[in-house]
Amino acid sequence: MTSVNPYEELERWIDAHRTGQIDFLRELVRVPSDTPPGDNAPAAEKAATLITRLGFAVERHPVPQAFLRDYGMQSVTNLIVRHRFGDGGPTVALNAHGDVVPPGEGWTKPPYEAVIENGRMYGRGVAVSKSDIASYTYALAALRALQAAGAQLRGTVELHFTYDEEFGGFAGPGFLLSHKLTKPDLALAASFSYSVVTAHNGCLQLEVTIHGKSGHGAMPETGRDAFRAGNAVLNALYTEADALKAKKSEVKGIDHPTMIVGLMHGGINTNVVPDRLTFRMDRRMTPEEDPAVVESRLRSLIEGAVASRDGIRVEIRRLLLANALKPLPGHEKLVGVIQRHAKRVFGEEIAAVGTPLYADARLYGERGIPIVMYGAGPRTIAESNAKRPDENLLLEDLRRATQVVACAVHDLLR
Repeated sequence: MTSVNPYEELERWIDAHRTGQIDFLRELVRVPSDTPPGDNAPAAEKAATLITRLGFAVERHPVPQAFLRDYGMQSVTNLIVRHRFGDGGPTVALNAHGDVVPPGEGWTKPPYEAVIENGRMYGRGVAVSKSDIASYTYALAALRALQAAGAQLRGTVELHFTYDEEFGGFAGPGFLLSHKLTKPDLALAASFSYSVVTAHNGCLQLEVTIHGKSGHGAMPETGRDAFRAGNAVLNALYTEADALKAKKSEVKGIDHPTMIVGLMHGGINTNVVPDRLTFRMDRRMTPEEDPAVVESRLRSLIEGAVASRDGIRVEIRRLLLANALKPLPGHEKLVGVIQRHAKRVFGEEIAAVGTPLYADARLYGERGIPIVMYGAGPRTIAESNAKRPDENLLLEDLRRATQVVACAVHDLLR
């Protein structure tokens, strides 16, 4: 390998090791890491074993059980790989998460066998974001090979592979950053191949419990119907959700705030006036919104909907507050190198946009670390079936995204 044309050499190395990268990804997909329940240390151990076989030293950072019990997960081990290229230069972190949502029903392929058909791999987590554990690992391996051939690069690349993104990231990047286990100058987080994500929505999740009083079904007036009160709350929330469509964001790729009620349970029996209704709701916040104002508005809306109902009491508990990601000075350097190489590799312009999702990237941004999101995958979440049956990844996107990441990081270290 020579350093005459480093981009060609990096791409050649990645092409030569494509079969190994596909096998690496298949091994990751075959270890379930459903969150919940969040027993994810085995998935991290599998990743650590595979990365060690490639010749990298892997640091394991288990999250204490006391934290996880309160958090609602069973086991989390975060991984850091650090490779130094030369004195000076930036520390660039590449973060992807290995936890996944449970597969659910409706699959036509086994969710944990990593079946390959027509150039696509099928499996839970193959697109979001075990693919980027593979892309980032092999991008770093290609850079290491270029270094061994004499390339003069400066700085350090760190791989941050974490296992709680579906729970909010506080036991993943949040744990690594708050415990000062890492302090990168720039960061890249998992995403898809056809855009560079520079901003994302925030998320507020609340659990609402409406308390009433049970009564015999033949004499409903003796009770206080929690479902009836809940209906008033839900009507108020859905009216608010519809009104959010008019509140447009100025960030390209983000349309408007959204709100759903995603989980509900309550009641005692078919013939009993229900004494309790509990539901959980999800409010996505655009980068322009103030989370404190949003939460105050929702609490007032919920409490106001039942204020006049005798014998009804409401409890509101915050489950999650994830701030939006906003671009920081320095992120344009990341955008520039990724767009330049993505245009060359993919043969088309790659836009810089926001996304209505929320992700771990915000945790780096909150600590002043410029970060963007880029990785392996299609143009949209819908195309990959992410978090739906038959999640899949076009393996050609994995190959090309790995090349883009390797060449972009090369430029940052040059």
